[in-house]
Amino acid sequence: MTIRETYDYVIVGAGSAGCALANRLSEDPQTSVLLLEAGPEAEALEISMPAGFPNLFKTRWDWQYTTTPQPGLGGARSYWPRMKATGGCSSMNAMIYIRGNRADYDGWRRDFGAAGWAYEDVLPYFVRSETNSSLAAPYHGKTGPLHVEDRRYTHELVDKWVAAAMENGLEANDDFNGAAQEGVGRYQVTCKDGRRWSTAEGYLKQAQQRANFTLRTGAQAHRLILEGARAVGVEYEQGGRRHEVGAAGEVILSGGAINSPQLLMLSGIGPADHLAEVGVDTVVDLPGVGQNLHDHPVVCVMWRTVDASDIAIDYVNPKRLIQWQLTGRGPLSSNVGEGGGFVHTRSGLAGPDIQFHILGTGFYNNGFQEPTDRMTTNGVTLVDVASRGSLRLAGSDPTWRPIIDPRYFSEEIDRQVTRDGLRRAFAIAAENPLRDHIVGPFGRPSDDVGDAALDAYIDKYTQTLFHPVGTCAMGSHAEAVVDPELRVRGIEGLRVADASVMPRVTRGNTNAPSIMIGEKAADLIRGTSLAPAGVVRNSKVEETIR
Repeated sequence: MTIRETYDYVIVGAGSAGCALANRLSEDPQTSVLLLEAGPEAEALEISMPAGFPNLFKTRWDWQYTTTPQPGLGGARSYWPRMKATGGCSSMNAMIYIRGNRADYDGWRRDFGAAGWAYEDVLPYFVRSETNSSLAAPYHGKTGPLHVEDRRYTHELVDKWVAAAMENGLEANDDFNGAAQEGVGRYQVTCKDGRRWSTAEGYLKQAQQRANFTLRTGAQAHRLILEGARAVGVEYEQGGRRHEVGAAGEVILSGGAINSPQLLMLSGIGPADHLAEVGVDTVVDLPGVGQNLHDHPVVCVMWRTVDASDIAIDYVNPKRLIQWQLTGRGPLSSNVGEGGGFVHTRSGLAGPDIQFHILGTGFYNNGFQEPTDRMTTNGVTLVDVASRGSLRLAGSDPTWRPIIDPRYFSEEIDRQVTRDGLRRAFAIAAENPLRDHIVGPFGRPSDDVGDAALDAYIDKYTQTLFHPVGTCAMGSHAEAVVDPELRVRGIEGLRVADASVMPRVTRGNTNAPSIMIGEKAADLIRGTSLAPAGVVRNSKVEETIR
């Protein structure tokens, strides 16, 4: 095979990790970098307006994935939106900036043999990536490409929920990414001046100023080009034509937890028995590809309210749109999930197992049901997930959607923890000052918190929190797909750098960890690293000294 066009690095997927990786690799003017993205550039009003993110679902911007029927959801399928444009899901998400818990990364190293990925190893990459509007060292950066700011609008019931949660025994937390994660408060967001700040804005636009960097949009990868046990390029389709491009150095997959394992399997890298079923010749029998799929399920609990506004009912209008366009302020600068926090439902845990997301409107079924009453929502989210599923090919055609089966609540502990999280949510809603605004629940008996009633609610109102991970898991264990250097086992010149390499999902929103993975991947490829952060611990405070 003759490949007429070659770059040092070919990256597949301009998402949260891919944009960060492309930016860092192209910092060297002697290195040529090609970034392939299946979607267009992320340029639309509803992308930059924080409150508009649900309007992207099931549009041209969305891959529009759907799971198999889920027994744990009463047989229902779950719709999984994933952004098909530059910035990936950082151009579609709710912009909440959460890095995860110290125990997550220490657990990657301890439980999966992911050397170099403990908390002290990854913290410097979070700091390097960030420009924070209000928080500073030792946990936060001031010069990175990713802008993180205090939100410029807060719904009145969010702070009242925080006060009610404190009445219920939880502590205030003004930095969920600092010394401790547990507690309640307002969330920071990946925005700048009240507008979404995706990796397309923060990283990709920097790279596009460099002569050694090339971006190709509308370019969907079909398979890897392999010579023996080495990846030497990528075959992709653009404008209805097939193209081939070579990689003199490496190919890096950054398509996320769905597209990266899909491309590996289409290229003959994956479980041999499954590849044979769909007519793909096996190059490397790698059983872990597509396995270990898991996600954060969220149960959206809604209450009707009085003496309070509703963002969707009261503020989605031309007046508020003009306010946001001129000032970057007002209700449309809301990321919708403005506050919340982290709690544990039982003793002996390394970190919290439930996260709350508080909204100043009614929200369920991904926002497709528009509220007819003024409401508030608590998204009760399982963040310490035991259930595991899988992703498989539907066939050898690269344009076919894969078969996605997260097996929600297949482990009983996940359902038990979610029930306890719901009970805590109901208890908080009964505290001052929130209870004065609560009229009654939406969709459940007001006084029934028994297992049967809660299970019926879970079956009906659970959806994805948009955080699939794990399908190209990292580590040194037998099921690992990539090693701690993110190199695909059994294939030279090939790495994966995105949320698929997480062996276990982090506690909290996964966008910041995905960006960190892109940052760290660049250093692994370049053979450089940031010095680990030293940590001084005591019973109350953990101060990180750089």
